Amino acid sequence: MSATLTVLDVVLKSADFLERKQVESPRLNAEWLIAHALGLDRMQIYLQFDRPLVEDELARMREFVARRGKREPLQYITGQTQFHDLTVKCDARALIPRPETEQLVELVKDLGPEIDESIRILDLGTGTGVIALALAMHYPRAELVAVDRSPDALELARENALHCGFQSRVAFVESDWFEGLGGETPFDLIVSNPPYLTESEVAEAESEVKDFEPRIALVAENDGLADLLRIVEGAFTRLSDGGSLWLETGIEHHRALLDACSRLGYSESEGIADWSGRARFIRARK
Repeated sequence: MSATLTVLDVVLKSADFLERKQVESPRLNAEWLIAHALGLDRMQIYLQFDRPLVEDELARMREFVARRGKREPLQYITGQTQFHDLTVKCDARALIPRPETEQLVELVKDLGPEIDESIRILDLGTGTGVIALALAMHYPRAELVAVDRSPDALELARENALHCGFQSRVAFVESDWFEGLGGETPFDLIVSNPPYLTESEVAEAESEVKDFEPRIALVAENDGLADLLRIVEGAFTRLSDGGSLWLETGIEHHRALLDACSRLGYSESEGIADWSGRARFIRARK
């Protein structure tokens, strides 16, 4: 690259490079990276395609494009992602929030308590904190507790709570699921996106997942069921009467989880498909 290159020149060259590196949607990725290097929104670069670039701008672009070429996730390079109406920090301390988790929150909002209820909500395995923060935004009178066993993930979640203005609404607790909660008052709503992949599923995943995202947040023993079953069992004693548990799960897990809900005494339980029609979520009521 030379100092006479324009924004469009670099977008095209970067897209070609990323395509050769087998990055999905190379042109879109190139646009996001170039916009990030220039401190612009992606759509703004369309108005600056003819802008000549100076060397320090080119150096930042080279760095970001090279990192993406090594399949580092785009969200880790830009340092942020969108989740519902929130913009949150995103880095290797926690998983990148997925569209399926956005759907989980949508289901809770659509089928859960009324918006003005004074309820207690527990977010298990909070990661970036997005579930707790999105529910804090939706339920203005709710009291929220978010737990994670990773101190690094909790630090990131706290940073996001501060960034989104919900630092006084969510209490963050370092805990291996329920173990660090003590004798808490029962919760009306427990929500979790826990690890549910097997080692072989992660091994077959894209490089962005298997080489960069924290394995502790991806893999569970017992064919991906271990943490899901711990939550189903532990939540029963932590829920208020009539309270609900919501889980994001693997697509092969529903029979075992629904059987566990029935055995433990939940009054009702059901599996719910995601937008692609795959068995993805469990709702159980105490």
